[in-house]
Amino acid sequence: MALFSSRTARPLALAGVLVAVLSACGSTVSTDPAGPSLPAAPVPSSFAPVTVTLLAHDSFAVSKKLLEDFTARTGITVQVVTGGDAGQLVNKAALTAGNPEGDVLFGVDNTLLSRALSAGVFAPYVSPAAASVPSALKTATQDAVTPVDYGDVCINADTAWFAKKGLPVPATLEQLADPTYKDLLVVENPETSSPGLAFLLSTVARFGEDRWADYWKSLRANGVKVVDGWTQAYEDEYSGAGKGSRPLVVSYASSPPAEVVYAADPSTAKPVSTVMKDGCYRQVEYAGVLAGAKHPTEARAVVDWLLSPEVQADVPLSMFVFPAVPGTPLPKVFTDYAATPMQPLVLDPALVDEKRAEWLDTWDQVTFR
Repeated sequence: MALFSSRTARPLALAGVLVAVLSACGSTVSTDPAGPSLPAAPVPSSFAPVTVTLLAHDSFAVSKKLLEDFTARTGITVQVVTGGDAGQLVNKAALTAGNPEGDVLFGVDNTLLSRALSAGVFAPYVSPAAASVPSALKTATQDAVTPVDYGDVCINADTAWFAKKGLPVPATLEQLADPTYKDLLVVENPETSSPGLAFLLSTVARFGEDRWADYWKSLRANGVKVVDGWTQAYEDEYSGAGKGSRPLVVSYASSPPAEVVYAADPSTAKPVSTVMKDGCYRQVEYAGVLAGAKHPTEARAVVDWLLSPEVQADVPLSMFVFPAVPGTPLPKVFTDYAATPMQPLVLDPALVDEKRAEWLDTWDQVTFR
């Protein structure tokens, strides 16, 4: 979600200290309305030494110590190979389905999962540890992959910019098309970006199949700017955390805590962005064993490990997402500053699978032609 899986997309210079920060700031908060549940099952330790290749998007991050501990306990060395954002990752995995470049894939989300499943990317496997994961996070899996984390794609606004201009921060999707906010919004291309696709789907969910294209026509008339991916949008075009001139960007509900963690002095920093809670789209990230993996048994152990208590506790500050396992402790910076939309938008995965190509074609015609 990424949120900042493909979310922060920043070098994780603090990776070595994130576990310490998490321990110091942790507070036990349920990540699901269902409340706390039993921790994930421990990963077995009966494997011969082997290297398992984990393919992931550029923002995948797990603390180095956790990787070392996993190797010491199991004999499995996890080699992480990153390859672009989630959209690029899935496209490449689909092209190599059955003859993969790795054993495990992490980072496909519910906006892209149907594409991966249709292409035969995964050998069906759901970790037994996923028994504690809320059913709402498992609706799209077809028993082929395991939910690891989730987050929400939302509009972020540069608070200081709006205060300086004396303008109210927009509160609804409809207001983004108001002339008051002309030439202020930058979004990611849904054909090449996971958050971009999530934002497109949020407009379909909000306005319906008969009105969403008209909404995009109004955004185009209001000067929306489209770029290829999250990094370009957030770091190059967005005025809040980047060097750009646009104070509205499609990003994540967890962008504000990331801004604090990466500040020069996190102990005194405040977020530069505020999150528009209307129109957020729920993203769930999954991990799965790749069809044709050289080490399928060990690959399943890696998937199990991603739901272990230690990894689940690590993901909020390593990837700025919510852990899938309820009851996982969250760091204080996360509970203080991550937005929690009450009713995030979501579409039936089957509908997305059926209509995605049509919607993308329509979006392309409306936005660029």
